[in-house]
Amino acid sequence: MFKRLISSALLAGAAAGLIAALLQFVFVQPVLLHAELYETGELAHFVPTDHGEASGSGHDHGAAAPAAEASGSPAHAAHPGIDFARDGLSVLFSLVVYAGYGLLLTAAMALAASRGATITARQGLIWGVAGFAAVQLAPAFGLSPELPGMSAADVVQRQIWWLGTVAATAVGLWLIAFGKNWAFWGLAVALILAPQLIGAPHPDEFFGPTPPELAAQFAGRALGVGLAAWAFLGLAAGWLWSREPETALEPQAA
Repeated sequence: MFKRLISSALLAGAAAGLIAALLQFVFVQPVLLHAELYETGELAHFVPTDHGEASGSGHDHGAAAPAAEASGSPAHAAHPGIDFARDGLSVLFSLVVYAGYGLLLTAAMALAASRGATITARQGLIWGVAGFAAVQLAPAFGLSPELPGMSAADVVQRQIWWLGTVAATAVGLWLIAFGKNWAFWGLAVALILAPQLIGAPHPDEFFGPTPPELAAQFAGRALGVGLAAWAFLGLAAGWLWSREPETALEPQAA
């Protein structure tokens, strides 16, 4: 039975990863590819004019302006066509990541079930949204999703802060859900707030060729795709869990 639960977790995670990859191709990748044009210098943002003043249009429309800008449709210009190597690796990475998330979510469900919690598809949806809050939303509050060319602090410092934020938020949400009194709930709030009060590492100066409007669009779409994928992951994992016998995690008699 335990193997069936593991296979169900992997199945739910792979399906959620596929959905995430498809949504990223439609909503996130066009913004990402557009930002890469600024990173490589094919497009320029807020370029000074010949008179030394910043261009009010925010783009250089001189003779060197690329056809992508002149077309009036940056999103379409940022689509160079299907790159099977890049897109295939993106899908594979998404499948692996969400399969791992599925295993973690199922492990948390198993722990909750051992404490008497009932896991259904509806409950699984809530679990999925909680997973999104812990893994993506809380870290994004301090470190928003970044586009190529954006300034950032040391990667090791950011990874440490990210891991600490995810762990603290996950434990805090667990205490909110299963805590018995105000002491647990107060500790939960403190854990969730602690990483944000400590603050994420940021560079001393913000610079880079990427337009802030494009960065904001990327962050919003990335979080939206994450929410959709996590909600489906929780829903699928809860539904598959509810189909298993109640004795799935009980030791079998010799």
